[in-house]
Amino acid sequence: MDKKLGLTALTALVLSSMLGAGVFSLPQNMAAVAGPAALLIGWAITGVGIVLLSLALMLLTRIKPDLDGGIFTYARAGFGELTGFCSAWGYWLCAVIANVSYLVIVFSALSFFTDSPGHVVFGDGNTWQAMVGASLLLWLVHWLVLRGVQTAASINLVATLGKLLPLGLFVVLAIAAFNLDRFRFDFSGIQLGTPVWQQVKDTMLITLWVFIGVEGAVVVSARARNKKDVGRATLLAVIAALCVYLLVTLLSLGIVPRAALAEMRNPSMAGLMTRLIGSWGDVVIALGLIVSVCGAYLSWTIMAAEVPLLAAQLGTFPRALAKQNARGAPAASLWLTNGSVQVCLVLIWLTNSDYNTLLNIASEMILVPYFLVGAYLLKVAKKPAVKAVATGASAYGLWLLYASGPLQLLLSVVLYAPGILLFLYARRGERKDVRLNVAEKIAMVALMAGAVPALWVLVR
Repeated sequence: MDKKLGLTALTALVLSSMLGAGVFSLPQNMAAVAGPAALLIGWAITGVGIVLLSLALMLLTRIKPDLDGGIFTYARAGFGELTGFCSAWGYWLCAVIANVSYLVIVFSALSFFTDSPGHVVFGDGNTWQAMVGASLLLWLVHWLVLRGVQTAASINLVATLGKLLPLGLFVVLAIAAFNLDRFRFDFSGIQLGTPVWQQVKDTMLITLWVFIGVEGAVVVSARARNKKDVGRATLLAVIAALCVYLLVTLLSLGIVPRAALAEMRNPSMAGLMTRLIGSWGDVVIALGLIVSVCGAYLSWTIMAAEVPLLAAQLGTFPRALAKQNARGAPAASLWLTNGSVQVCLVLIWLTNSDYNTLLNIASEMILVPYFLVGAYLLKVAKKPAVKAVATGASAYGLWLLYASGPLQLLLSVVLYAPGILLFLYARRGERKDVRLNVAEKIAMVALMAGAVPALWVLVR
């Protein structure tokens, strides 16, 4: 049987899943939409919100220690089987598409070392060479996870330490080069032509995306040595990631003016590093990006495979996905997950696509599960302090849904609708005598009806 995960391994899993490719492009992404004043406000809102969300997750692991599997089990327990299924389905799809993006980004970064203007090998990660390389990496990680989650988590711990080295070097050099007058120039972002509050709103989704993965320890809570470590790991990783993101974003504005930073090519940290240490700067960041993304990919593979396994054990997904191998690895779920990733890689190569729209929609699908964490805690909370955390986490979830805009939420229905067939299949196989209730029927009809106009908008 596989060994259990301790506090260090759980913290590394959460931190690695959050610190992926996004941190290396964060300076340009934020400078393009907001000035220093809006960034300070935006990070303050996100900092409070994400800490409240992590506290909500920590409290739920203590109030409901029997609910293994994370955010989708909370949705199921609090709001019914269909809501629980949609939460699990949306989370799994988001994880699959995130894994595809990581594989593409790895080989896009490798093109820095292999490509020249007249000779393209990996390009933007969508050439046939990149597809072959990504496939090899995909099945290598598949083999590692099949050897046991503890083995994969140990390798992830090393990768997490590896990605923190270039980030730490950047922060130290940026502090030394920081210019306060440059940081304060156009402090309110007048050159952007948008009011500060709109700038704050525009930063919200960027700040959330770099925190996706905060639920990592909760997802694998069934494998934790001590259930209390799940909440501790989540809070420790969130605080560490928040410090890294704040330093990277704000210090960058003291190295080059905001307008110049907004025009930089991503990963923009490479351009900044070149200014700090010369021509070797972009090499350091490119290598750091590759290590960082590989570590995040390993974390997300563990989480993506864990969700269908736990959902199948509860009868939410087909029972066949609950099979584990002799080492306790989620074998059936892992084959489904990585098989889906492989299909996506082939499609990207055939269409020569960077699939940004699909990635945005998939990211949108995680907003509702995050909101339901706070809503469920609010439902079960008894102490005033716990209710205050639940209210804050729920408010943050609603704010994110508002900030993302109704169009993105509508488009996510396109990916939710096909899952209804899987839900019906799993339900029939698990409990043949149980029929759908009226609320479930209405919700399913609404999802299917909403998918038609959403698909039309997406195609156009």
